[in-house]
Amino acid sequence: MPLTVLTDADVRSLLLSLKKEDIHELQSSLADALHYYSTSTEEENNGCCSMLQPLRTALKRRDGQTTLLMPASSNHGIGVKIVTLAGPESNPDSVGSIKSLASFDSLSLSQQSSTNSSTIVPPASLASSSSTTPKGALTLLDNNGAPRALVNAEELTAFRTALASTMLFKKRTNVHDVIVFGAGKQAYWHIRLALLLRGPEIHHLSVINRSFETAHNLIERLYKPHDEPSTFPEIKIPTFETDLARPKIQILTPGHTEYERLLKQTVRASSVIFCTTPSLTPLFPAAYLTNTEGRKKGRYVAAIGSYKPHMVEIHPDILKQNVAPEHKHHHHKHARQGGAIIVDSVEACLKEAGEIIQAGLTGGELVEIGELLMLKKEADKQRRLSEEGLGMDTSGVELGEAKKVKGKKKSESGGDGGLMEWLQKGNVIFKSVGLGLMDVQVGMDVVRLADDRGIGTRIENF
Repeated sequence: MPLTVLTDADVRSLLLSLKKEDIHELQSSLADALHYYSTSTEEENNGCCSMLQPLRTALKRRDGQTTLLMPASSNHGIGVKIVTLAGPESNPDSVGSIKSLASFDSLSLSQQSSTNSSTIVPPASLASSSSTTPKGALTLLDNNGAPRALVNAEELTAFRTALASTMLFKKRTNVHDVIVFGAGKQAYWHIRLALLLRGPEIHHLSVINRSFETAHNLIERLYKPHDEPSTFPEIKIPTFETDLARPKIQILTPGHTEYERLLKQTVRASSVIFCTTPSLTPLFPAAYLTNTEGRKKGRYVAAIGSYKPHMVEIHPDILKQNVAPEHKHHHHKHARQGGAIIVDSVEACLKEAGEIIQAGLTGGELVEIGELLMLKKEADKQRRLSEEGLGMDTSGVELGEAKKVKGKKKSESGGDGGLMEWLQKGNVIFKSVGLGLMDVQVGMDVVRLADDRGIGTRIENF
């Protein structure tokens, strides 16, 4: 078998060509691997079993950079990803003093806003050398140990994370108002997959970021992915050149004179929140979601940006409330709490996830997403047996049973306290620090697609 080499440009070209149906297939494949990770034992001879996934090794240099080595095994092969990340503490503060809120659809071509908002003069964005985007490579071997592929990991890392966190997003009843904190590759792929999977149902998209220019460039790249973003203050309003839906888009930066009011208003109105920043402090006050008004609406919150014990995107009080026992008798109508936080790996999150650690949560309050996912073959069987489909998709990831979720039993009828009702309508928090298994599984699938579509370089007799 030849060795396939995929550059960052190769990976990006392939991923941008994926349609909704392709995303469904990739998610189903990843869901199978995560299910086996959470449910298989070493005796079952399953390559995805958690016993075969060592925790990653971190090498921290004196300049603040961290290099992660992530070996993993899947049913289709083995591999190791080596990536280097710049620590947020080593980045210059690009917040600046002049920032604003603006609707993307109403931005003018000058620096002056046509509304009553403050003048739109964004600060400079971070240089690529200071970016916190992981840089490195994924080496893949087949089940016999023969070299299979060498893949640039920069784009792939962001894509595989978004592939996982949008599994539960896809099942949400309400996705009308989506917030994304950050404007890097993770933010890009979370937005792109959300629009591919549920685009027509997303009415408002808010990008909250320190730099207006970086956020604006992200939006341009979404709708003109093959063009270079314009240089501020020139603003290009992208036309429909992709299959992506076009919700009303706004960009919010912290220097706006009414930033706190606007942030609170936007967070309260949200139905989905994607947190994609390596933040050292919570991105918004806990009270926005923990007080009576904040609890009236169920939300899906995915926090995937922080990956060290001292890094936090969501205030620990929000997590504490989400796992607290529900009281049957109260004076206010609240969205359902889950009694658990959903994670990619209990073991990894207890050691690496700042939100989990600082909230003082235990393994009994965490549920791995693999426990909630139904194997593709089981989902296909359920679709065939079900006359009405029980709300199942024609394809893609399906949800199954999770015995560890406290007080939540599987309920196809969506009755009071049912697991499905909580996952679809309640307050659900997903925390991910990343698994090497995710890289190997998605990497193998991407390499297969690249070979089928003639993308990349193949080296015979390597």
